[in-house]
Amino acid sequence: MKSILSLYQYAEKQNIEVLSFPLPETSSMSIMTDSGDCYIGIDDSKKDGESLERVHLAHEIGHCVTGAFYNRYSTADMRQRHENKADKWAIRKLIPIARLDAAIADGHTDLWDLADHFGVTEDFIRKAVCYYTHGNLATEVYY
Repeated sequence: MKSILSLYQYAEKQNIEVLSFPLPETSSMSIMTDSGDCYIGIDDSKKDGESLERVHLAHEIGHCVTGAFYNRYSTADMRQRHENKADKWAIRKLIPIARLDAAIADGHTDLWDLADHFGVTEDFIRKAVCYYTHGNLATEVYY
């Protein structure tokens, strides 16, 4: 399991500043300035355990590393495309396919068990399984 500390260290090495910031609507967000600097805001009051923090932080780092940003004027399909890009990066970082295969081979076959094993949320493990099985994040189609 990728520790939360290692994600904060990864962000630091990438020169991504992570700030505690009240975000009651979203719990986390990332922005890139015109000069290319990236910042992540995490709402400490919305942390619901380390699993959720790990998923949010990895997702926001995914936006920064891949450059997958949009603005309020972006179309819905453009927003979803960028959200998916950030999620796919986070999945590859937190749950590499070889480790997922090994966990399943070791008997972790229920979604809740896989989520617990990798220290992520059940929603996130569903996305990971969809991504590696079907090549997309359309959990609503498969679950």
